[in-house]
Amino acid sequence: MSPYFTDLAQQYIDGEWRPGTGSWDIIDFNPYDDEKLASITIATVDEVDQAYRAAARAQKAWAATNPYARRAVFEKALRLVEEREEEISEAIVAELGGTRLKAAFELHLAKEFLREAVHLALRPEGRIIPSPVDGKENRVYRVPVGVVGVISPFNFPFLLSLKSVAPALALGNAVVLKPHQNTPIVGGSLVAKIFEDAGLPGGLLNVVITDIAEIGDAFLEHPVPKVISFTGSDKVGRHVATVCASLFKRSVLELGGNSALVVLDDADLDYAVDAAVFSRYVHQGQVCMAANRVLVDRSVADAFTEKFVAKVRSLKTGDPSDPETVIGPVINSQQADALTGVVEQALAEGATALVHGNRTDNLVEPSVLTGLPADSALLRQEVFGPVAFLVPFDGEEEAVRIVNDSPYGLSGAVHTGDIERGVNFAKRIDTGMFHVNDGTVHDEPIVPFGGEKHSGIGRLNGDTMLDAFTTVKWISVQHGRSGFPF
Repeated sequence: MSPYFTDLAQQYIDGEWRPGTGSWDIIDFNPYDDEKLASITIATVDEVDQAYRAAARAQKAWAATNPYARRAVFEKALRLVEEREEEISEAIVAELGGTRLKAAFELHLAKEFLREAVHLALRPEGRIIPSPVDGKENRVYRVPVGVVGVISPFNFPFLLSLKSVAPALALGNAVVLKPHQNTPIVGGSLVAKIFEDAGLPGGLLNVVITDIAEIGDAFLEHPVPKVISFTGSDKVGRHVATVCASLFKRSVLELGGNSALVVLDDADLDYAVDAAVFSRYVHQGQVCMAANRVLVDRSVADAFTEKFVAKVRSLKTGDPSDPETVIGPVINSQQADALTGVVEQALAEGATALVHGNRTDNLVEPSVLTGLPADSALLRQEVFGPVAFLVPFDGEEEAVRIVNDSPYGLSGAVHTGDIERGVNFAKRIDTGMFHVNDGTVHDEPIVPFGGEKHSGIGRLNGDTMLDAFTTVKWISVQHGRSGFPF
């Protein structure tokens, strides 16, 4: 077992590793073999308060630190991730059931986002804006918001914690991070350890491992944080947004999706199959951008379906530590139960199972379903697991209507032999992101990432990090003398 699960099974508050003082423990299990990885006594409301107060104390000096000096911390953090890549990969496999392929994918992106954080420290720029008043100079400064609360999910915990934590810190803020209860080490303590070893001053990054059953809304309602960055379900996101709005806090919400991969009549079918299978089944389908729905023009549906089903049947399900495994376990038994229920509901509604995967504990084999009624709620919800719905359509107009018939609008893709046809199709889809002749699962450090409708509010990555984690302040200077009416 990785030493991370013994050494880092603690809270990290004000630069100190310490046990929580709650009355119960979070037990960290390996979702594949149910091995107990760690036992972590939860943080209480008082410790959440201590974390936020420590962050507030440390932030002022950090914001005043030369950004070139701040940048050095992220350069060191990147080197540490590179040096510890194998250890971190082992932890990803153990704690969240990620396959070797998935761990490599997550670490590659994590390093890319750390590289961007190095540059982000130098990105804020002020402006001087003309004034209609003689002698007046208008200065607009871009300044840190202060303290940011980050709540990260279980599916890509290392990446998605870093994705908010690193930019917020680089821009001069302090952070309190609450990782998901199923991934407290990879999504929380490990991130803190990387930054501690990289020389980040104590208090600037705090990690509280806890549960809403213990702290309620204390993490959101605390008066210190000015921004809450949440990645997770739209149900919880709605609550986060409501609490933040009532307290005049900014929320950045990266929520769920119901993405569609669309295959037009002139697509390269072999390539479209590869893209669709990856887009649906990467990390067991536990990806917000995953292609829940695969839409295929009826003229090529039979040929596509035959190839798609054959490729899905070839995917190996099993031990995530085996390099040959493509489908590992889902995160917990509740998730596995939910997926079994989705398949049973689809079959009860009249769908046909072209592939009907078995379930063994948290291992859920891939399923491929077709013939689901057009009005089925299953076609409009997020399915967080290895279940694909194949949906035939007649022509582009119907395809656009079906894709947009969803409360979500995160990602999507279209396959066609005509690039501009694909771009024009993409423009008609109500999503934050859409890809032509590619998969639905993409994230790049300088391209705005986020969704429309129930898929979120705001954007992350690149310059949009400035909007997320800084604010602007107008300072005017009157070089002459103003005239006043009384």
